Amino acid sequence: MIEGSLILLGLFFGALFIGVPIGVALGLAGSVVMLVEGLGIMAMPTNVWTGIAKYPLLALPMFVLAGLVFERAGVAGRIVDFAIALVGNRTGGLALVAILVCMVLGGISGSGAADAAAVATVMGASLAAQGYPRPYSAGLIACAGATAVLIPPSLPFIVYGVLVPGVSVPDLFVGGLIPGILVGIALMAPAVYLAHRGGFGLPVAGAAKRSVLKAAKDAAWGLAAPVVILGGLRSGVFTPTEAAVVAVFYGFFVGLFIYRTLTLRKVIDVLREGGEISAVVLIIVALASVFAHAGSTLGAFDALAKAMIAFTKNEVLMLLLINALILCAGMVLDAISIFLVFLPILVPIALVFQWDMTWFGIMLTVNLAIGACTPPMAVNLMVTCRILGCSMESTLPWIVWFVGSMIVALLLVTFIPDIALFLPRLLAQ
Repeated sequence: MIEGSLILLGLFFGALFIGVPIGVALGLAGSVVMLVEGLGIMAMPTNVWTGIAKYPLLALPMFVLAGLVFERAGVAGRIVDFAIALVGNRTGGLALVAILVCMVLGGISGSGAADAAAVATVMGASLAAQGYPRPYSAGLIACAGATAVLIPPSLPFIVYGVLVPGVSVPDLFVGGLIPGILVGIALMAPAVYLAHRGGFGLPVAGAAKRSVLKAAKDAAWGLAAPVVILGGLRSGVFTPTEAAVVAVFYGFFVGLFIYRTLTLRKVIDVLREGGEISAVVLIIVALASVFAHAGSTLGAFDALAKAMIAFTKNEVLMLLLINALILCAGMVLDAISIFLVFLPILVPIALVFQWDMTWFGIMLTVNLAIGACTPPMAVNLMVTCRILGCSMESTLPWIVWFVGSMIVALLLVTFIPDIALFLPRLLAQ
């Protein structure tokens, strides 16, 4: 069994090292071990099917589609105008606007990369016109976009709720709200400080003051979307899966009949793109179930968990060790893949220490948000650098400030669980 465990992990990480896609690496490692160890290779199709035949996972492609619909409907531009009116004409003001817009859009899309792409596209030219260096803007938007995986709805929360028995997805959604806002606030301090220090993003002389009420009225339909989604969930009107469908139809209604920015051609493009993104994610989930079956049958995950517990029984040290592990993994893997690979190892540890599993999932997701904008494989940063036309290397002097502030927020969530659990407990009363 030890030999099989070594083969499983060696094949997986070896395949990743040579550039094999994550889904293929998971499926390949699991299939080879099932064949070599005689675990029943004929059960592989069943494992693939059971990996995705879960009702809550239906929400995943729907929220992906909802995010794309709102992006194409022109909601982002109106929310930017509202945020500019709210923040006003001040040094670093447009950077604050970018953070606020990312947070609001995060309450619609649930995807950090989609959030970052939308804001970089809409605000890139305005940031450049006010003298913000492109690498600064790319780093800031990448980090602010990462709040999308914390502010509900969140695709990683859906996957976590599916993989960890007894955890409520609505509780994860509600619990992630304050940590998501905390991360956004944490980003504001270095954003403004760097603007003052660098002498960019200065107030525009003679700029006309925008009416907050008028801007809020124009953006009202977009601002209402997170309220509709979260309000319907907490009131019990619909489940997370049904909420995703409601979000899609709400987005199409706004785009087609309110703003009238969606054409038939754009609708077809959105449906195609949403299908492609969802297919990639679900293929990874399906093939990860083969890897999980092989690992659990061999006892590899339990052995690794026991080894970590044997290393230290100090709760604080274990939390720091887990955070360091997930932060490092987040630099090379995407959020959903990390959950699929590491949860079988980490959940037994959490149960030994009797940690609250809702808080544990939120803490891990804050880690994943940081990983999405930390080189070398930072997905959000790759997206913003490509859109804004700068190299990832050029963002390093700026990104360290933003990532550092996010780590401070992570430590607060880690050692003050009530930050994540306050709202779920309040609403449960």
